[in-house]
Amino acid sequence: MLFRHPAALFVRSGRHLPRALFHASPAHFALKHFKLADIGEGITECEVVKWNVKPSTPVHTFDPLCEVQSDKASVEITSPFDGIVKELFVEEGQVAKVGQDLCTIEVADDGAAAEPSPPSSDAPPSEQSESSGAGYGAPPESVQPSHPPVNADGAQHSTPTPARRPHPLDPNVSPETRAQLSSAKDVLATPSVRHYARKHGVDMSLLAPGSGKDGRIEKRDVDAFLQRGSAQSSVQQRTSALRAPETHSDKEITVELNRTRWNMWKAMEKSLAIPQFTCSTTLDLTDLHNMMPILNAHIPVQYLPPSARPSTANQVISPASFHAPPPPPDVPASAHYTRLTYLPILLKTLARTMQEWPIFRSSIASSPSPGDASAGNARPTMTIRPHSDISIALSTPTGLYTPTIQAVETQTVYALAAQLRHLAHLGRQVPCALTPNEMPRRGGTVSVSNVGGIGAVQSAAPVLVPGGGVAIVAIGRARWEWDVDRDPKGERRLKLGVSWSADHRVVEGAELAAFVEAWRSWVESPQRLIADGV
Repeated sequence: MLFRHPAALFVRSGRHLPRALFHASPAHFALKHFKLADIGEGITECEVVKWNVKPSTPVHTFDPLCEVQSDKASVEITSPFDGIVKELFVEEGQVAKVGQDLCTIEVADDGAAAEPSPPSSDAPPSEQSESSGAGYGAPPESVQPSHPPVNADGAQHSTPTPARRPHPLDPNVSPETRAQLSSAKDVLATPSVRHYARKHGVDMSLLAPGSGKDGRIEKRDVDAFLQRGSAQSSVQQRTSALRAPETHSDKEITVELNRTRWNMWKAMEKSLAIPQFTCSTTLDLTDLHNMMPILNAHIPVQYLPPSARPSTANQVISPASFHAPPPPPDVPASAHYTRLTYLPILLKTLARTMQEWPIFRSSIASSPSPGDASAGNARPTMTIRPHSDISIALSTPTGLYTPTIQAVETQTVYALAAQLRHLAHLGRQVPCALTPNEMPRRGGTVSVSNVGGIGAVQSAAPVLVPGGGVAIVAIGRARWEWDVDRDPKGERRLKLGVSWSADHRVVEGAELAAFVEAWRSWVESPQRLIADGV
């Protein structure tokens, strides 16, 4: 039996090797170049945060190779081959372009070994085994026998082969099996949770299985582990809290922009190439404000935290007495809330207006570059989407992200509120826990920035960046004003300032003004949503 010389080093150290490296005939090998794939629309480069392998390390299919960070999310890249890592082309902290080689993996080329030459019959089997491994420094006992051993009575028995580690997301593997095979590397956890555990020095294999779905380890599992050990060091913590604070230095500090802010820098520079038309106005939320107590009193139970859910213990007549209704959808704890805000209703009405205006459901499909000689007669094209996809500007500890809520017009106001809560929770994690599920390759055609949730801002000048859709709106903070437009005597009304910017290459100024007025008719008459849903 033949095997590769780098593999022999790891057999001796007791590590498992990919089964594709063992052959009963002379092996042929090939170098596979593994390139950085396109992980999202508009993403042209990623930063390699961490390598999980080193040169001459054997890997299985679906083993984690590295973790990369884009301006949208952190992604763990897995190996597509069984083989041995030969060379790493991008170091940790460096930036790799999409399509650039990340590493090379030497794999067994079974096609080239389709007609193996039989070994010489003059040499005894023991000599063949020794000759195939002696040249690589591996002892004969480290090589798997090509035939099953024979008992004293002449019966053959097979040596059990160790089970391969299942893919962490394999739905065919039960949580019990996954927990038995789990280690610090193959436990189920998001990159943000892994980073949080490494930061606090917690071995994740001690936490498996976690409290999440299918045994996934959550941040609360790491916190619970740390709290159990914090009681022993409480005295030291109280002592250190009494120490005098360190004085700050008067020296200037130079801080390099992180990956997200550097991408924001480049996006803002590219935005100068887009001519933008802007307009501002105010929306009257008085009628919507009067409806909020009724909407808050009827929040579906699945969106309420367990402590706020009504008790059904004393319920005499149950709706399920005749037939059990379908169970409500699973809502994570991070999406629970007890009070609605205006934002999900504004998103719902905006999505209904986008259905009336196809241009605001459109994205630029192609645009010829100025230096392209063949672009003389080529014209840009627009793609009209069937649904209203809206991106939300989200300020996080690591920078600005724009997750997307898809098909907003098909969702209820309560479901939109839950999604907003969950996106805010993911964005607050360090590093950011937003994934391609929340940051799809195609972002929204309209972006919303809720600047009023941060301060008493009435208007702003939002900037539209390439790939950010055809329009963006900044929503200020609502405030009560004395309005004399409706009644000369005046009345107290709740007004909300909104500021729009649109891509003037495809959206006319009159179209944006008419679109905003159509949106106003939905916001200032929220009763239309009732008739629209009937």
